[in-house]
Amino acid sequence: MDKKILRNNMSTQLKAMDRMTYEQLSYMIVSTLIETDVWKNSSTIGLTVSRSPEVDTWQLIRQGWKQGKKIVVPKCIPSTKEMSFRNISDFTELEDSFFGLFEPIESQTDEVLKNDIDLLVVPGLIYNRKGYRIGFGGGYYDRFLDGFSGQTVSLAFSRQLTEELPIEEHDIPVNKIITEKEVIECKSNQ
Repeated sequence: MDKKILRNNMSTQLKAMDRMTYEQLSYMIVSTLIETDVWKNSSTIGLTVSRSPEVDTWQLIRQGWKQGKKIVVPKCIPSTKEMSFRNISDFTELEDSFFGLFEPIESQTDEVLKNDIDLLVVPGLIYNRKGYRIGFGGGYYDRFLDGFSGQTVSLAFSRQLTEELPIEEHDIPVNKIITEKEVIECKSNQ
């Protein structure tokens, strides 16, 4: 199984989703996440600012702020393919960076250490029920997850689940996957 082909096929499928379906399914997924104990018990939450057709995290960020949670967003370091997470309290603290990602403006935000993040919402394109995923190809999250001790969850449309995935030695599964249909506890599947 070629990851590039799998990525392209899934991207095409997701982009074909109409706006109303995308909004409704994103709403259902986010509503499920905020009712979980892992969300309720986390005070510092790391997540990316989504780009369509990823599950919408903008509404999740707003909900986190409303609940008094510290929202931290990654800043990619292309030279090392690493990330640092920075606290944002306002969308104006973001800038459009490489690959069209919204990242924190360093001069306006403070770095938060890996061990201070309670919950990390890990993005991806394709997942299996054991929590393994194919991301967007940069390897940034694989590097960050190495040594991360907090909880991990991925938000996915059910169409992003598959039975078979190519798994590499360095891949680290997430603890939980939330779709519009179910909450998958991944650790028990390994």
